[in-house]
Amino acid sequence: MQVILMEKIANLGKLGDVVNVKRGYARNYLIPQGKARWATETAMAEFESKRAELEKNQAATVTQAEALAEKLDGLLIQITQKTGGEGKLFGSVTNANIVEALKAQGFSVDRSMVSMPQGPLKQVGDHPITIVLHSDVSAHITVSILGEAMI
Repeated sequence: MQVILMEKIANLGKLGDVVNVKRGYARNYLIPQGKARWATETAMAEFESKRAELEKNQAATVTQAEALAEKLDGLLIQITQKTGGEGKLFGSVTNANIVEALKAQGFSVDRSMVSMPQGPLKQVGDHPITIVLHSDVSAHITVSILGEAMI
């Protein structure tokens, strides 16, 4: 299935590229999210007429993401969790917990932007986390998990 990308998507293409993707990926993710349109002749003509406006909007989005990344870079977030012996947590710290801690400090970030390749955090200590604000912009923060002893 061919689609026209309406914004840059990592590992797929940039604004205006016509790419082949699986039908389900296009139908269930790209098109409902507004990230792509079916590559028909009329859609291509309409895209070309709006290209300058879309490029301007994308540049504004990248600028906003860079400004937020500048504020977030190097930020230290402390999260307190109940711990058992040897610094292991009861439960874990997930991207939702990190988003809540960021909101408490006045930053608006979606859960999907928090990159945790090793999965949820299950140990007390400092953990580096990457926040992907845009496909080109990311910020690196440190999450410090503090143990709260069970009584």
